[in-house]
Amino acid sequence: MLFTSPSKGKMTLQETFNDIVAFIREQPGDQYKLIIGTDSQTHHEAETTFVTAVIIHRVGKGGRYFFYREKRRFLESLRQRIFFEASLSLDVAGRFSALLSENGHAQLNVEIHLDVGEAGDTKELIREVVGMVIGSGFDARIKPESYGASKVADKYTK
Repeated sequence: MLFTSPSKGKMTLQETFNDIVAFIREQPGDQYKLIIGTDSQTHHEAETTFVTAVIIHRVGKGGRYFFYREKRRFLESLRQRIFFEASLSLDVAGRFSALLSENGHAQLNVEIHLDVGEAGDTKELIREVVGMVIGSGFDARIKPESYGASKVADKYTK
């Protein structure tokens, strides 16, 4: 799994984690959130591009982000796509949470940003997909608060 940093290029999961920890160590007294969100875009009814964004947010003072992109076969059902997006975010969150726990940063708040909201076709999926995330032990955010998916990840699905 290779992530891309807009400023540093391709990075492994471990390199991405190390960069996040270095960012936290720059100002250890500040508050941080690790935000993970996935968005998708269907291209020509042949394949779907999924992008998972990982954002380390220094609350009130900016942040850094990384993203992982993969292409999958076309998923026709919106329901399938939304649940697959959530599962990709949960997979990445689980990997980072394990590294955080192993390295003394278990207290870092991890949020999963979901590409669902009250205004649109995804409103009927909110309860189920939020339940999936909360049941996995993470905080869940939906639109308009889910900028990790709807802004950052979305930027790289095109």
